[in-house]
Amino acid sequence: MQKQKNYRKTLIACYLGFVTQATSANFTPLLFLTFKNTYKIGLEKIALIPLVFYLTQLFIDFAATKFVDKVGYRICVVSSQVLSAAGLALMAFLPELFAKPFTGILISVVLYAMGSGLIEVLVSPIVEACPFENKNGMMSLLHSFYCWGAVGVILGSTLFFALFGVGNWKILTLIWALVPLLNTFNFIICPIERLVEDGESMRAGQLLKLPLFWLLILLMVCSGASEVSMAQWASAFTESAIGVSKTVGDLAGPCLFAVFMGIARILYGKMSEKLDLTKTMLWCGVLCTACYLMASLSSLPIVGLAGCALCGVSVGIMWPGTISISSRKCPKGGTAMFAFLALAGDLGATVSPAMVGSISNMFGGNLKIGLLFATSFPVILILGLIVLNRKYGKISKTE
Repeated sequence: MQKQKNYRKTLIACYLGFVTQATSANFTPLLFLTFKNTYKIGLEKIALIPLVFYLTQLFIDFAATKFVDKVGYRICVVSSQVLSAAGLALMAFLPELFAKPFTGILISVVLYAMGSGLIEVLVSPIVEACPFENKNGMMSLLHSFYCWGAVGVILGSTLFFALFGVGNWKILTLIWALVPLLNTFNFIICPIERLVEDGESMRAGQLLKLPLFWLLILLMVCSGASEVSMAQWASAFTESAIGVSKTVGDLAGPCLFAVFMGIARILYGKMSEKLDLTKTMLWCGVLCTACYLMASLSSLPIVGLAGCALCGVSVGIMWPGTISISSRKCPKGGTAMFAFLALAGDLGATVSPAMVGSISNMFGGNLKIGLLFATSFPVILILGLIVLNRKYGKISKTE
């Protein structure tokens, strides 16, 4: 008798995969001032760290359309954990080995960004390929672990620094590197299925000729932009609008944002069988627009903070919801489709915060003007969903 496969192991590995990605994206920014003071690195160079991180992810997203199906899911996803663990661990050593410590930092960033990019491309299709019921809810619950990973990294690191001092950051770096290192073994032994059988998945060229595919790409760009525009500027907005310290700003801004986003994804994961995905995303787009307007137009700090926090609720379903819609509308899209969706989401997440910052600078550093401009992202998302619903039909809870 054939032993029944335990796909719960696959789920746990994928959950920890998103925790790893959250660690890669959120831990190093907490050390920016430490790098500045310890290694005498200018802020103009430190600003390159997130840029290198996201550009590396974009490159991996694009390259994955070419090599993942040829190499295989398991080898690629195991490599994602090894690269993430190596990048985080080497952050504690490489700066000391180079005449210019910034070189060592960038090498580490590139390594764990490569791992992060592979995680983003692979984890969603791995779960989608598992024989679970209620795929929409499962996808939303899966993506909630990125939020909880971000919250855990911010709170855990803040607590560690308070107890043991920022000077011991290298020890904490090695501790966070244990997460992907241990998860490597989970991905080695867990069952992994193919999303589409060999020869049946659409090629990249075929996808690029579909008008539906470009509409899905637009939704993904707007999802990433709507989420990250607020997430990246939440701390600065909280500090400037309310006048609190950096620590309080981090906790009340991006941390609170991530908590609300995680709650939204868990709630949708539990209730998705009773909800229409398209209508839910439309209402989330409306709420997101309202949140950006609250943050950018209100003269009351508490209203601005509420807009910032509630924005986490509104964007929670956008990214995983777009992936679920794409899976239903393009069932043979295969790995190439997921890679392009990750590329589109990362593109929105990379460009939108820079646009908010640039527009704010044009108006004398007024962050509210920049956030007002960012309102266009959820508005375009709403229009895209309306077109999708009218031209291609809605996504029902049972489809």
